[in-house]
Amino acid sequence: MTTYYTKDHEWIAVAGDTGTVGITDYAQGQLGDITFVELPEAGATVKQGDAPCVVDSVKAASDVYAPVSGTVTEANEALADAPELVNTEAESGGWLFRLTLADAGELAGLMDRAAYDDYVKGL
Repeated sequence: MTTYYTKDHEWIAVAGDTGTVGITDYAQGQLGDITFVELPEAGATVKQGDAPCVVDSVKAASDVYAPVSGTVTEANEALADAPELVNTEAESGGWLFRLTLADAGELAGLMDRAAYDDYVKGL
């Protein structure tokens, strides 16, 4: 599994043609305590840059952008009862949704962990 990152602080862990999407630890830290997550429906088609998900926190509501295009296959239903998982497990159990990639070539425009860490240091 390879993980990629966006400048909008999303991550996508890719295994084969399936990607698991979430927000980074940096993003959850900026948002503060997560109070609600609006997840996309399975079967929804998203294009790279679309905002299929919204994360509400004590500070603000924030769109979550699709790092790549694809079809949503699953949403993390555990977040309905425990949205705080996005805070405590941002880059693992607090994942938001899974999708089938429409164009794996879109991954080439994303960052690896080292590039993302350098990007965050510059903020």
